[in-house]
Amino acid sequence: MDKDTICAVSTPPGQGGIAVVRVSGTSAIPVCDAVFVAANKEKLANQQPYTIHLGKIYRGNEVLDEVLASVFRSPHSYTGEDIVELACHGSAYIQQELLKLLVDQGCRLATAGEFTLRAFLNNKMDLSQAEAVADLITSSSEASHRLAVNQMRGGFSRKLQELRAQLLNFLALLELELDFSEENVAFADRKQLSLLAKDIRKVVSRLINSFSLGNAIKNGIPVVIVGETNAGKSTLLNHLLNEDRAIVSDIHGTTRDAIEDVVNIHGIVFRFIDTAGLRETDDELEIIGIERTYEKIEQASIVIWMIDSTQFTEKIDKIAEQIVSRTKDKKLIIVFNKVDKINTEEQSVLEEEFLPDVKTTRIYLSAKFKQNTEKLEKALLDAANLPKMKENDVVVTNLRHYEALKLALEAIDRVIAGLKRGLSNDLLCRDIRDCNLHLASILGGEITNDEVLKTIFERFCIGK
Repeated sequence: MDKDTICAVSTPPGQGGIAVVRVSGTSAIPVCDAVFVAANKEKLANQQPYTIHLGKIYRGNEVLDEVLASVFRSPHSYTGEDIVELACHGSAYIQQELLKLLVDQGCRLATAGEFTLRAFLNNKMDLSQAEAVADLITSSSEASHRLAVNQMRGGFSRKLQELRAQLLNFLALLELELDFSEENVAFADRKQLSLLAKDIRKVVSRLINSFSLGNAIKNGIPVVIVGETNAGKSTLLNHLLNEDRAIVSDIHGTTRDAIEDVVNIHGIVFRFIDTAGLRETDDELEIIGIERTYEKIEQASIVIWMIDSTQFTEKIDKIAEQIVSRTKDKKLIIVFNKVDKINTEEQSVLEEEFLPDVKTTRIYLSAKFKQNTEKLEKALLDAANLPKMKENDVVVTNLRHYEALKLALEAIDRVIAGLKRGLSNDLLCRDIRDCNLHLASILGGEITNDEVLKTIFERFCIGK
């Protein structure tokens, strides 16, 4: 299938000013020449690469649209193959009719991510760079954009290639010793190998530890909003999202399941989770919702505990036990809502008497009237505490990479332990090979399983 000429709309679905239809493969230029007539009557086959040509798309004798055709030639193109990109008007009808014409000329509709898959198969990029393309497309903040660009440019790849080159060098020397085992010749310096293994362990460990940061930047920092019923959790979520995402009602127990959405606050993405109100109830559905609230607390990095400043029920201490005990290793922000209904003296009492032993950030606001909500946003940014990243910082954002690095760390630990115990060369070589294999799996150099590639590229959009 990778020999077929493929086509797809590469711009988002729907109606717009323009749309781009991409064609890639050995027959890309002849196929487009069959439906495209340039204004100067020259065939695309006779044109120089990296040039753009005005012309018309013909459906038989009928003009379908006036387009711009961009020509890229193998191997200097995104996929490494001949590519023609047809920029037509953004009518959904024109896009579909143009695809039909291309299919009639022998093209096949591309599958999700197939253009980038071909770029990988044609050695235009390694697998980690290909995955970064998808991350770049879906990046929703400056930080996630910077990480994706750095990875796509090969920052992560270069670091792994350096480690692999050093390991391969020692592996070659150890295997050479095996060939001369009868002569008892030593080619590999064990002390130098031990220092290298420890250095590799340090680098791999740092990459593994960066995953929590990378995951937060890529997917958003999980923030759960908890509290009693009618404390104003849904009102706060709607304000943060700037839309009526959650139902707001005076009726207790309106929210029975977790509601999630993301918000970009000053370049950092937060994933907010509104939860069912905490109270004693006989409603089975509400009980399930409350159980899920406690589950979401476990999954969150930041917990916003909303309290109705006007109503302190006798059950607040019991709720406090449940929340405080679950947030010891998390950032807890206590938000006193509806402060527009209490006076300064009552606010002072809250500050002095409510959980005085719990040292955490406390915010006094009115979610309904959007009073002091900017203080909550600042508290969230402080709680996130994301470090400043330099342009070339290498941060792991991909779960597949994280798991491969953990396996590589286990293998290099076996190498270090084996050197201490004086293991034979054949056992050391096996562990070095394992480490190298796991590092190579990130880059794609050792991947031959089509199912692995399918899993990676099926999350791409059509046309990329």
